[in-house]
Amino acid sequence: MKKTPAIISYLLPRLRDILFGTVFATVVFLGPGLFNRDGDLGWHVAIGNYILDARTIPLTDIFSHTMNGVRFVPHEWLAEVAFAFAYRLMGLSGDVLLTALLASITIVLVYEELVKRGTFRFVALFVTLWVSFVAAVHLLARPHMFTLLFVVIWTYWLEGVYKGGEKKIWRFPLLMLIWANTHGAFFAGFVIWGTYLADWILSYWQGRGSKEMGRQLALIGVLSFAITFVNPSGMYLWGTTVGFVGNSYLTSNILEYLSPDFHNKGMWSFLFMVAFALFALTQERKIQIREALLLAGWAALSLYSVRNMPLFAVITAPIYGALIQPWAEKLSVLGKWDSNLKETERALRGWVWMAIPALFFGYLLSTGVPIDEKGTGNIFLPEKMPVQAVEWLQDNPQEGNLFNDYIWGSYVLFRMWPAQTVFIDARTDFYGERLIREYADVVHMNDGWEAILDGYEVAWIFIPRDGMLARYLYSVNDDAWNVIYEDDLAVIFRRDR
Repeated sequence: MKKTPAIISYLLPRLRDILFGTVFATVVFLGPGLFNRDGDLGWHVAIGNYILDARTIPLTDIFSHTMNGVRFVPHEWLAEVAFAFAYRLMGLSGDVLLTALLASITIVLVYEELVKRGTFRFVALFVTLWVSFVAAVHLLARPHMFTLLFVVIWTYWLEGVYKGGEKKIWRFPLLMLIWANTHGAFFAGFVIWGTYLADWILSYWQGRGSKEMGRQLALIGVLSFAITFVNPSGMYLWGTTVGFVGNSYLTSNILEYLSPDFHNKGMWSFLFMVAFALFALTQERKIQIREALLLAGWAALSLYSVRNMPLFAVITAPIYGALIQPWAEKLSVLGKWDSNLKETERALRGWVWMAIPALFFGYLLSTGVPIDEKGTGNIFLPEKMPVQAVEWLQDNPQEGNLFNDYIWGSYVLFRMWPAQTVFIDARTDFYGERLIREYADVVHMNDGWEAILDGYEVAWIFIPRDGMLARYLYSVNDDAWNVIYEDDLAVIFRRDR
């Protein structure tokens, strides 16, 4: 085959380069949707800014008046520093670019793993795009994007070790050290590790597993578990992570922890994935115990909670590739295409095509060019967040304790902290069941709701104007609560006594 000229080899992109650029551009195009759906980015940036400014990690709460001084476990502090640093560089566009980078790297690693395991490139591309659609259900500018990346690296490393590849055991505790300080879902790594351990135990019992492999898996687990205690809060990290997941009230009252609603078309890509696995398992390829456990286990976790769907997709992607591959091999044209593409890409060095999207979109966003789907630019949208009300509050600061909408708490911290603390924000794992119940009692006006406001010495209320509590306060005849500000989205009531 004729040798590709050196200059051409650097100018032509490989399939993975095109995939990277496509995912990157898509995430950037979604722009404001990455942080307007829940507003959580606000408190992540607020905490990250505090760490960068104070050069210390907060271990007690300084963001609310309801839990002020209570032990706070900063289990996402590294990610929060990353988002705060990106924000300082380019505002919210910096956080969009960071999210796009994390998503693109994750998807490319999935594709590369499929190819590495012998899947045809076009099949790998198909499966990877399928995975992207499933993972998009939880595509937000938040620390869990780091977990999505880390779970890919962790799972694929484990598979490499289990198949007798390079045994760089030190990589696992190093990755876990970063993971445990970046996002609370680091325990997913141990769930996956347990799957491989279960496979080995069964194999050893059947006389096929080696003692050496058992020692390696044990060493990975013990070292990785031990390293999780190297964090600002030590042993309290596990208490916060496991305690939150084990609290049925909290997980049942957070949308992303609920089961998927298959009447929503956005969930169909996951539904088809589960259905296809059930069909494919009746065909030619017999899957391994660990593969069956990963498929069944993470499918069950995803059916229990939408939040787990992206993890299911990236963890099981190589299994889907292996299930489809036998059918693809029966089509000789696919084999020929893959062989030709493999030979062509072997001579290409177009890594520059992975840098071009970041540089190009970074430049456009830095000049203020709106390139998102709605053309608004990367801003908190006034129809989603109380932008106008907060601007009024910055000009007219209020004294006394605040009661605020749960979703808006993070935005208030983003715009007004440290001048203003909140009643509650999206740190559900920190506030716990008691305060969440009290918040719910107030907004639904359950028995004793006024006593709760009195107990926290609430002087003013900042809530959506179309909510139950606002409608009631509008309708009361006494002057206990007076409207001091209102717009189409928000209303502020102040206590007159």
